[in-house]
Amino acid sequence: MENPNIKVVESYLYALRDKDVSKVPFAPDVIFEEPLTPTLNGDAAVREYLPNVFPLINDVRIKRHIADGEYVATLWEADTPLGIIPVCEVFRIVEGQIKQISAYFDPRPITNPA
Repeated sequence: MENPNIKVVESYLYALRDKDVSKVPFAPDVIFEEPLTPTLNGDAAVREYLPNVFPLINDVRIKRHIADGEYVATLWEADTPLGIIPVCEVFRIVEGQIKQISAYFDPRPITNPA
């Protein structure tokens, strides 16, 4: 039986691929952290920011989920116009909503493209 928190995480990742985060279950007080932006706080701020990422994501390739309680760590690859970028994101899921996303990746392909 699949962990329901993994389903929530996959809804987010596939929304990035499909360029539509309207149905992603963010908590009202979600926190979003990643190397290229200041920390974003709140559903509205995260939904406003994510469309800026859409042009960079052609596809999402999920490699592995590791789930423990409220937390899911997901290793995935972003297929981008700049090449494949490996990503690790740690999600906190509470009552079916994403409360926190912490993304870890090397930003150099984006900040210093060859």
